[in-house]
Amino acid sequence: MGKKQILLVNDMAGHSKVGMGAMLPVLSYLGHPTFNLPTALVSNTFDYGKFNALDTTSYIRGTLSVWKQLGFGYDAICTGWMYSEEQAKLLSGYCQEQAAKGTIIFVDPVMGDGGRLYNGMTVEQVAAMREMVSVADLTFPNYTEATYLADVPFCEEGLKWEQACLLLDAIRQIGAKSVLITSCRVDGKNCVVGYNHYNGEYFHLEYEEIPGHFHGTGDLFSAILIGHLLDGEPLKESTRIAMDTVYQLIDLNKDLPDKNRGILIERFLHLL
Repeated sequence: MGKKQILLVNDMAGHSKVGMGAMLPVLSYLGHPTFNLPTALVSNTFDYGKFNALDTTSYIRGTLSVWKQLGFGYDAICTGWMYSEEQAKLLSGYCQEQAAKGTIIFVDPVMGDGGRLYNGMTVEQVAAMREMVSVADLTFPNYTEATYLADVPFCEEGLKWEQACLLLDAIRQIGAKSVLITSCRVDGKNCVVGYNHYNGEYFHLEYEEIPGHFHGTGDLFSAILIGHLLDGEPLKESTRIAMDTVYQLIDLNKDLPDKNRGILIERFLHLL
């Protein structure tokens, strides 16, 4: 099977290895021609307490116009952090146009973790993410993001399996075909839960958690997952590979003093 061309639509951080900066090396190493459309230029991850950000919506609008004139197209598009509701409407429209031509749409609805939105995120951006999820072939929120998308309470104690399936269904009702929910506690176990629209299967995959919080690991998970899916591997198997690889990366980097900076993935590409 030939390698697929993928467009990454995500933020680009100057100091931190997150977003597009984490995903580009992975997908390129896996052999997929990888292109990019930054939704914002940000100085660093927000958890440093101070940051500078440049909204690239006007650049995106001009770029999409040029690409349309040049006839550029992609086998897959993966979207991440959106700067605003206006930007999300623009990009969801573009994704709908491309999906009609056979492009696969992956949506990582980057919004929050640990039961709350990330610093700088707003309720308007939650609405923007619903717009993006509505055009997704596959979306992969974490549990916090899933509760915001579905507008249901965050349960600190976790979910029963039946509740996890209902949450998957609620996100499918927004428009997504297949859904993964990461960082989810189900029946007392750490899990990734999923629904595969190709075979109608609900599934869950358990994992062991390493204490501490690394920025950018969700982006690495996304890139590894997508890389394997584009090689024709099934959703459940690709998810397991991505989970195990990210676990190994966190374990190797768990003693880094500055976890806001993310994992310097280029040093570990051989593990992919």
